[in-house]
Amino acid sequence: MKNNYKPQVPDVMEAIFDVVYLVFDLIAAILFFVFSKGNMLFVLYGILTLTLCGGDAFHLVPRIIRAAYGSNDKIKRQLGIGLQVSSITMTIFYIILMYVWKFTFPEFKIPMIIEVIIWISAIVRIVICIFPQNNWCTDEGNMRLSIIRNAVFAITGIGVIILYLISGNTYGYHMTRMVAAIIISFGCYLPVTLFSKTKPKVGLLMIPKTCAYMWIIAMGLQLLF
Repeated sequence: MKNNYKPQVPDVMEAIFDVVYLVFDLIAAILFFVFSKGNMLFVLYGILTLTLCGGDAFHLVPRIIRAAYGSNDKIKRQLGIGLQVSSITMTIFYIILMYVWKFTFPEFKIPMIIEVIIWISAIVRIVICIFPQNNWCTDEGNMRLSIIRNAVFAITGIGVIILYLISGNTYGYHMTRMVAAIIISFGCYLPVTLFSKTKPKVGLLMIPKTCAYMWIIAMGLQLLF
């Protein structure tokens, strides 16, 4: 680490935010499992939350360490691998969210075409994320693969959005808010993945993106309690 490194205020604030986010996810996951009483919907919410927390931790923990102690080659590599892992787990997150919808609204039958689209696009994205050509651990990355994998990811997201539009405000759950949360998360996430390496300030969009995911988890907690 750099001996003369002094943490900058914005970096410290981001690190605090990241810690709060990970702790929130962990506590929420525990609550889902403890109070689920065998209800598969809330067990799924617990798995959803752990997937989110675990995947993001691979990327956020190195960022927290970097904010506190500065950067080096080891941290850069950990950040790159963390991005790859979180990209995969985020895709799995949306598959689980599809099943959350199924258990929240059992009287609705998921359109076969939507389920197929979600599964195929998710699998394609995960496969693309595994390619070493993504250059996860380099500063330049791979813009072409980034565009492809995120275009496919957007298809997954749109598929899940359609499901929550279909169910609307059934049972008075107001789960149409899920549509807003997913749109916000994608609206903030895509510019970051495409432009953050050349325009670092775009990375600030990760804060509202993270808040959108916390909102998704909060909706589940609201149903639980």
